[in-house]
Amino acid sequence: MARDHRAALLTAVLVFGIVLHLNPATASAQANQNQSGVEARLTQVSPAELARGATNPASKSYYIEFRARNAQSYGHTFSIYGRLNEHGGIATKTVAGLHPFTKSEVPWMVGHLIMVPSETGASDGDTEDEYLIARFHIALSTAEYKKVTTFIRDLQRRSPVWHAVLYNCNAFVGDIARFMGLDTSISPLHLPKDYIEGLRDLNMSKAHVPGVIGTPIRVADAGKLRAIALRAAEHHAQQQRVALQRKTPGALAREPH
Repeated sequence: MARDHRAALLTAVLVFGIVLHLNPATASAQANQNQSGVEARLTQVSPAELARGATNPASKSYYIEFRARNAQSYGHTFSIYGRLNEHGGIATKTVAGLHPFTKSEVPWMVGHLIMVPSETGASDGDTEDEYLIARFHIALSTAEYKKVTTFIRDLQRRSPVWHAVLYNCNAFVGDIARFMGLDTSISPLHLPKDYIEGLRDLNMSKAHVPGVIGTPIRVADAGKLRAIALRAAEHHAQQQRVALQRKTPGALAREPH
């Protein structure tokens, strides 16, 4: 069986190589294009507009978070962004992150050898806090939000491939953070949790640093958010069990254990 598994994997590698006509050097160069062209295409936002409200996080209605979550492998790194409510809590979520295309495990396995096609939206579990293991929150003004999300959409268009080493989910998040003027000296080969916590530790003090977009702020840690989500899920499951029991008395007692 192990021999058959290896043969199937090698066959998949050859198929992907033939179909994509990609090699790591070519794809890596494509994924790391000079950002000067990107910035030229961004919606123009004046320095005065960016500075308006930049010193007061409470006046900012938007945010971006760099996150890491659990997965069956070694985890996943991604960003979420959107609007805050009147209490500073997250009101909306849009996910941007790099991962192999489709839910099949084959592209992920092959992507440790050669570049594979990517997707740049939400993957399974990104919006569910019960899987969260690290977060780094940055408040954004309207103008800052417009500038950052324009860059993200452009980056998504320019990121057609994924590779576990040459251009992975950490590297994708790092491109966004670098555009925002943050320190991204941490290696993209770190595990997702370590990468996000390293990014946070390097940049948490950069609240009023010239050239940095957004205001890093301390929020509830990932463990607290995960515990809240797990309690909510258990409460919902309990409500469903009670509703089922009321609807069909004795049904739960008859279920096999």
